Amino acid sequence: MHIGCPTEIKPQEFRVGLTPNAAREAVAHGNDVTVQSGAGLGAGFTDADYHAAGALTVDTAEEIFATAEMIVKVKEPQSDERARLREGQVLFTYLHLAPDPDQTRDLLESGCTAIAYETVTDRSGGLPLLAPMSEVAGKLAPQVGSWTLQKANGGRGVLLGGVPGVAPARVAVIGGGVVGTQAARIAAGMGADVTVLDMSLPRLRYLDDTLRGEFKTAYASKGNTADAVAEADMVIGAVLIPGAAAPKLVTREQLSTMKPGAALVDVAIDQGGCFETSHATTHADPVYEVDGIMHYCVANMPGAVARTSTIALGNATMPFMLALADKGWRQACAEDEHLLNGLNVHAGQLTYYAVGKALGIDVISPQKVVRG
Repeated sequence: MHIGCPTEIKPQEFRVGLTPNAAREAVAHGNDVTVQSGAGLGAGFTDADYHAAGALTVDTAEEIFATAEMIVKVKEPQSDERARLREGQVLFTYLHLAPDPDQTRDLLESGCTAIAYETVTDRSGGLPLLAPMSEVAGKLAPQVGSWTLQKANGGRGVLLGGVPGVAPARVAVIGGGVVGTQAARIAAGMGADVTVLDMSLPRLRYLDDTLRGEFKTAYASKGNTADAVAEADMVIGAVLIPGAAAPKLVTREQLSTMKPGAALVDVAIDQGGCFETSHATTHADPVYEVDGIMHYCVANMPGAVARTSTIALGNATMPFMLALADKGWRQACAEDEHLLNGLNVHAGQLTYYAVGKALGIDVISPQKVVRG
């Protein structure tokens, strides 16, 4: 297969969809790889690195989209990129379609086959292509939240870890999955008073048993969540329903119960955000204020640490990318039900139920699509 990797064009997105190591593996399997010149520079990879791996480089994204049978990216295709997709072409990237009807419509109209990183599963029920970026985003959340809390940035002027004689900041983490666990560990490591809220008692029991003493846990009832939000200096939204729009867990009315200058960090913003007042921001302009509460809602947080993120993502996506390239998408998905779960769009048809439910679009079974 001919694999193409264009430069990411979403604002302040420095990651790249294909590492030189992944390119080397694909070439060793007999595939052709073309990378847009300069695509890897934000993550510290030069064109020479790709040449050494056996890949070709071209100057423009147009050449990539016009010739490649499979496009490998990081972020969802932007409008200019979607216009270049064509029938029969495979797109392998993060999509996050549930809160994005425009992207969904364009992908359906293109006729392409789109496989979403965030809905590929594994044997344990996890999301192996989302997990590494969730780990990165979770570890970043307390860092960016503590920056948001600084008075010069509009925050309360509270130091996360406090000092002798001054209490540490209170941090509420809503969601005890990969993002929430990493966020809680980093916030606790910075000295904050941390509470993790989740609706899964087995998950809370696991966190309490394995990480006892690092942070507290609480059941995420409406009452407990409201109390934690009101008491917090920082709230980190870390909820996920695979492939679906994030639930709104903090309403605008609740902002009036919060401490003036408190910080909301919405890690679920790619799926529409879990705070009612959330809207996506960029690294260039990451924070805004609503009713005296500071919101950090950058939609590609891991892009801030592009080298770490690119390598971590490349490690996770490589086996699936090779399966798609070596076997073709239909056979690869037929042989691997977990990769099949990543299939969101094929030939003008939506194939992922949660997206169809969120957007009111009819869905066809991915198994039926694979059978042809």
